[in-house]
Amino acid sequence: MNKPNLTRKTRSHLIDRILGKKMEASGVAAPVLADRTASYASIADTFTRFDRFPGYEKMLVPKAASERLGLKNPFFRVHDGVAGATTLIGGREYINFSNYSYLGLAGHPAVNRAAKEAIDRYGTSASASRLVAGERPVQRKLEEALADLYEVDDCVVFVSGHATNVSTIGYLFGPKDLVIHDSLIHNSVLQGIQLSGATRRSFPHNDTVALDQILAEIRAQFERVLIVTEGLYSMDGDIPDLPALIRIKQHHKAFLMVDEAHSLGVLGATGKGVREHFGIQGKEVDIWMGTLSKTLAGCGGYIAGERALVEHLKYAAPGFVYSVGMAPSLAAASLEALHIMRREPERVARLHERGQQFLESMQPLGINTGLAQGYAVIPAIVGSSLKAAKLSNQFFDAGINVQPIVYPAVEEKAARLRFFLSAMHTDQQIQYACEVAKKLIANR
Repeated sequence: MNKPNLTRKTRSHLIDRILGKKMEASGVAAPVLADRTASYASIADTFTRFDRFPGYEKMLVPKAASERLGLKNPFFRVHDGVAGATTLIGGREYINFSNYSYLGLAGHPAVNRAAKEAIDRYGTSASASRLVAGERPVQRKLEEALADLYEVDDCVVFVSGHATNVSTIGYLFGPKDLVIHDSLIHNSVLQGIQLSGATRRSFPHNDTVALDQILAEIRAQFERVLIVTEGLYSMDGDIPDLPALIRIKQHHKAFLMVDEAHSLGVLGATGKGVREHFGIQGKEVDIWMGTLSKTLAGCGGYIAGERALVEHLKYAAPGFVYSVGMAPSLAAASLEALHIMRREPERVARLHERGQQFLESMQPLGINTGLAQGYAVIPAIVGSSLKAAKLSNQFFDAGINVQPIVYPAVEEKAARLRFFLSAMHTDQQIQYACEVAKKLIANR
């Protein structure tokens, strides 16, 4: 018996009908199958290529300009060994102003030893979510030590600092809420707000009067309100008026969240952060956030506060529940770094001295240090991304590693070199860096 001579289109429709009848007979709704002959000619190839993404094309413009000017890429340089006040790149030692080891604890022998002992006991990974696979003692000890530092009920540690903000804000707040933040707040906060679906507003940098006025006008339109600030602004090196923010949040019945990524270990006589700097009790702030990758020589982030906040996040926040637990070795490293910080406040005092020394040496040269107050982060604002990249290369040639901060991380006119100070920098290193800055920036 001869088989009917069916066209491809006919066979396609026949298969669709057969599949539909089988689904119908089984009580399952038949899917609407796409016409296999549908034309996608109207869809441009632009939408099927990564190299045509708008963000990537914008990225290529300054890259091409840099290449025409003969500038080397200052990013992703490979370090060989511990990056502290000095670092080894390409076999040459550089004075290093591009790392967050504010108290010199990354690579500290006791911190390394704690991490190695944790590896020997627990291995290199927690292997699963802590909610389903259980805890390691060192993870809880770190959380308890951080809660004690802030004098609050409890703390929860996440595996990523950026994800800590994204997951916490994204989970706790929703479409009926308002999150209002400083205009210079970190990207992770903005991403968290976007995920939450909450209304977003910003107030001018460190302008508490403007914040109060905005809330007076719109607070009643929302259920929950969250105010977000940073303890030390990582691009500008200045700090907020925390007592004023607390008064505002109390008056307007809002929550206050302080991101201490760069202020822990830097502010306060013993490094306890912005609350110690102002003499504030830990429970006066609703959400303390921080990272473990700066002063605490590890990797990850944390939220500290009242027990209900922490339990809520531990049992329901996607960034914690559906993520692997922190590696025991990292938890052990950060815990030991925290112990050293508390035992050796002289490190904090030395960092304060270095920061003030650097700022007071740069400002008389006429170098624009912006809003910096001498607390470990000091920018040299130069006004264009290409100029910042060129200067970074010139500093590198002089034996100094300092990274440029370019658009879109900052406005184009605010492009800068960003100097991170460490307690381990010497007077001579700071003096030399300022001499190079005078030659390359001030005299141009």
